[in-house]
Amino acid sequence: MLELSALEKRYPTGDLALKGVSLKVGLGEVLGLIGPSGAGKSTLIRCINRLVTPSGGHVLLEGQDLSTLSSSGLRRARRQIGMIFQEYALVERLSVMENLLSGRLGYTGFWASWFRRFQGDDIARAYELLDRVGLSGMENKRADALSGGQRQRVGIARALMQSPKLLLVDEPTASLDPKTSRQIMRLILSLCQERGLAAIVNIHDVVLATEFLPRIVGLRAGEMVYDGPAKAVDHAVLTRVYGAEDWTAITQRLQATDEASPAHVVPDTQRSALAAA
Repeated sequence: MLELSALEKRYPTGDLALKGVSLKVGLGEVLGLIGPSGAGKSTLIRCINRLVTPSGGHVLLEGQDLSTLSSSGLRRARRQIGMIFQEYALVERLSVMENLLSGRLGYTGFWASWFRRFQGDDIARAYELLDRVGLSGMENKRADALSGGQRQRVGIARALMQSPKLLLVDEPTASLDPKTSRQIMRLILSLCQERGLAAIVNIHDVVLATEFLPRIVGLRAGEMVYDGPAKAVDHAVLTRVYGAEDWTAITQRLQATDEASPAHVVPDTQRSALAAA
């Protein structure tokens, strides 16, 4: 589905943010991307959808090399990639519905987009997604009137409006409280499971990552230093990814979470109850 081959990114300052990262993500596979600040996690995600231009290597999406596409070809390829941002990236003055429909801009013509003229099927799909993410009845609310959890739900629904095959998720819980963070992770994972979506989730919270994400990839100083199952993340892996530290408390939490959670994906069945988050 997605294959990164010897991916590199060197900035004009000379700093090498990514050093030959090679990675494969299968159809419907979801993985967590962990590592210290400055490890290259966000850069990696942005190189995949070409928000950042790689300095070397290749990004293959279903066999198509995104690094060689023209601007028009890249625009078409990006329809297959949904992006969920840490800071939501909503247009604050627009309504929830208008923000959702912006996810269809890659499919509409310039003038239709300019005058916000969308097909009836797109509007119907937006209503369905609002219900699915627990925001039914909030379509006319302005984005700046929503809580953090609600804004992230709008961001998730907007990404799904593209009908993508791959989700790139950049720190979806960084600005959220612990309960809402778990709800958002559960929602993302259940949506991926329902739709057969592949996803890469950049996340700082190691315990949350290993609880919900079955595969973990660790970056350190731009290099991939771990790629394996969440249940194998232990003191040695944490040291390899983050450096020497007393990881006892974290590993105890990881062990307790693993024992208490027989499955990583838990269906989100209480959508309306979560809408206030």
